[in-house]
Amino acid sequence: MSGVPQTPVEDHRDARGAGRSEPGPTAAPGSGGSERDPFFDNAKLLAMVLVVVGHAWQPLKDSRAVWAAYFFLYTFHMPVFILLSGYFSRTFRGRPRQVQRLVAAVLVPYAVFETVYTLYGNAVDDRGNDISLLTPWYLTWFLIALFVWRLTAPLWLVLRPSLAIGLSVVVALLGAAFDADPVLNLDRILQFLPFFVLGLLMRPEHWDLVRSRWMRIVSLPVFAAGAVTAYWARGRVTSEWAVRSKTWEQLGADWPAGVAMSLALLVCSLLLAASFLAWVPRRQHWFTAFGAGTLVAYLLHGLIIRTAAWEGWYEPRFWHTPAGELLVTVFGVGLALVLTSPPVRRVFRPVVEPKLDWAFPGRPGAAPETPPGAGTVPGAGARGGPEDGPETRPEGGGPSQGTAAPGTPESRPEHAEAGAATGAGTEPGTGGGSGAGKAP
Repeated sequence: MSGVPQTPVEDHRDARGAGRSEPGPTAAPGSGGSERDPFFDNAKLLAMVLVVVGHAWQPLKDSRAVWAAYFFLYTFHMPVFILLSGYFSRTFRGRPRQVQRLVAAVLVPYAVFETVYTLYGNAVDDRGNDISLLTPWYLTWFLIALFVWRLTAPLWLVLRPSLAIGLSVVVALLGAAFDADPVLNLDRILQFLPFFVLGLLMRPEHWDLVRSRWMRIVSLPVFAAGAVTAYWARGRVTSEWAVRSKTWEQLGADWPAGVAMSLALLVCSLLLAASFLAWVPRRQHWFTAFGAGTLVAYLLHGLIIRTAAWEGWYEPRFWHTPAGELLVTVFGVGLALVLTSPPVRRVFRPVVEPKLDWAFPGRPGAAPETPPGAGTVPGAGARGGPEDGPETRPEGGGPSQGTAAPGTPESRPEHAEAGAATGAGTEPGTGGGSGAGKAP
């Protein structure tokens, strides 16, 4: 989105009726109502910066300050991405074209990078892992999680909102209570499910509430309380509670304490996520364009940070001093900005966002999926030429699911949503989940 001739804003139309505007996050002044809101690109970019910084901090958690900051970040940056991915899945109904896009934009990159990370770890760190797409390792788990969550979206959307949220919380508690083995990292998929369901049920007016002035005021004591609690928690709990990669038994908790801790963490995560989103800039800035490259940054940064850990680059004592920790933080921010930049996105697009139209031939005479009058979203979507062309909006007016601005090469809708949501990390040595089946 670098050098974009138009202000990227997000489309917000009522999914219940084509062309009827829904109150909520508005377009930039002077832009059409069907354009993009830069708030979402800004939110994705800032959350991705936190992801990269959090991963860069992992080898430095012997410091109490770094451990507290790590625990604090992991409490809410994953929920932010999952809320966004749920919100941009509101129009997913499992139609053939949508499933095809989901496969191309999420499942194929998962298979590619799961293989890359496994082979790279074996070559650089002699890990001896076998390639298995059923046991995600390190950060690749999030792509398969997004695939599973999206496939379940039609179910949650037909339920009453209160029932959908309540049922998702019950499922999350079951995921934390029982070990589901390493298959697909199911423990973590289930434990993070409530955030995806909540995102599905959010409407633009809810985002107005999150971005209101009073929410900014409330966010200050919330952030302060979260930071103090994280600092206090060192030595009392493990940061794996925030990562949600293990069951209560694996974390040394019985079921009453596990239920209480899981519910408390859920509430804290939502409060901190809302507080973070309240401070996300609403207008176009020089960095807004980088928000379209979060999927690339997510998949690539782990190779760099794991190499640093495997090769012993963190071992010198300097990196474990306040000055060294500050430099690592600055490095994480810089790495996130470089990897989300448009040039890097263009270079890695064929790998991260493969074009697989050849694998899904169109059916002659097939009826269009988009209802008449649904219109198009400028610059959000499937490749119609050298750059992205307009993508028809499913369900006659759901939110624009693309993240690319006009004139920028960005993914199909499900690609963009994957980028919106990407941003999960793992504790060092967890293998991406609860016994992910691959050597840490």
